[in-house]
Amino acid sequence: MVTIRKARQDDAELLTEIGMRAWRKAMASVGEAAEMAANAREAFARFTEEGWITITIVEKSGVPVGWAAREDMDETITDFWIDPDFEGQGLGSALLKAVEDELKAQGISLARLQTHAMNSDALKFFEKKGYSVNWLTVSYNPKLDRDVQSVGLSKSLSDPAGSGYGQEF
Repeated sequence: MVTIRKARQDDAELLTEIGMRAWRKAMASVGEAAEMAANAREAFARFTEEGWITITIVEKSGVPVGWAAREDMDETITDFWIDPDFEGQGLGSALLKAVEDELKAQGISLARLQTHAMNSDALKFFEKKGYSVNWLTVSYNPKLDRDVQSVGLSKSLSDPAGSGYGQEF
């Protein structure tokens, strides 16, 4: 059974581990350095301990298997992590729908997120869910000693049907 819930403070360690497993998979195409993994673990641990109130969790049979966050509680989904062992089971779709429903309930009509341009699994997933690439940027990553491309995606959450005047064709 799939359930969606808000994170609790005591979820931090488990969420860090889920984030790290998903991050390693996402970074495989970029090339991961050991010091990047240590920095990533530290960032996940700090965020899940301090920002847990902004996190939504997807569970399968009562076990957390993914999470999403909106750090500033605005239109930007800053984190979206599904444990690689649980991909392809509809859990990411359920989590994304819950986050989008939360945005709509808050009167937010546009969802935004970003990922690195070589994260093809994430790009395919979000594009399949109606997200479009809006921008591409390249920035130098000193830990990788090379340029890394990032893409920004967005999706309108407003219902286009019935929003106009007159007869619909």
